Amino acid sequence: MAGIVPAAASVKKGASASPAAEEKRWVKWTLISLGGLVLLWLIVLPLVTVLTEALKKGWDVYIAALSDPDALSALRLTLLVAAIAVPLNTIFGVIAAWTITKFSFKGKQLLVTLIDLPFAVSPVIGGLIFVLVFGRQGWFGPWLASHDIKIIFAVPGIVLATLFVTFPFVAKELIPLMEEQGTKEEEAAVTLGAKGWQIFTRVTLPNIKWGLLYGIVLCNARAMGEFGAVSVVSGHIRGETNTLPLHVEILYNEYQFSASFAAASLLLLLALITLLFKNWLTRKNVH
Repeated sequence: MAGIVPAAASVKKGASASPAAEEKRWVKWTLISLGGLVLLWLIVLPLVTVLTEALKKGWDVYIAALSDPDALSALRLTLLVAAIAVPLNTIFGVIAAWTITKFSFKGKQLLVTLIDLPFAVSPVIGGLIFVLVFGRQGWFGPWLASHDIKIIFAVPGIVLATLFVTFPFVAKELIPLMEEQGTKEEEAAVTLGAKGWQIFTRVTLPNIKWGLLYGIVLCNARAMGEFGAVSVVSGHIRGETNTLPLHVEILYNEYQFSASFAAASLLLLLALITLLFKNWLTRKNVH
């Protein structure tokens, strides 16, 4: 009898646990299905639509749209702006993260708030700020005009606008990582006679390299895809100040749908390359 009772109890226990397990499974698959539908509707379907519309009139039209001089100029400008903005924001992000996490000083919270500012301010407002500062009627406009220096409606203005909207990415990726690591290893290096640059390259940088690379990838993705701030300061000059997102908008507004979707597919390709690189970094970091 003593051996039978536990067996019966275990049967009852299993029977009572079964409805809970079934409910858990039902909830899990319901949430997975809802998440899949949302991703399908908001991400997969638009991407398929872009590729379908880009190739709707055939490969000849697609290749002609991408080889158009204005499209090539927009691509070159997009890559040029990213090539300037990303390294500068990388340097700034590392310095800002190092300063915030390794030192105590008055105004630290203000610095953190300023780093977060582009996340809170509309990119369009960011572009307007540069127009008010460097435009012809802006604070420095008369001086710039007298020295024949053009910032607004020129490449320097586009670079400044892109710097503004992308500069938090590297810093925000590094700050929590460096705060978690603390300062013990750097302090130990100091006691062993290491100097500032040696401490950074041999102690700090190896510890933050993956977070730094993630921040650079995100910064690059935003730099290539930025529209609002760049649109305000660019002037939409064909072949000169149009980046790829602006080129797509102009073609679409002119009802050149196949050409606009072809240019959009090029942006999509750049984003996909960035995403694949980020996933590769993630796997490399895990292993």
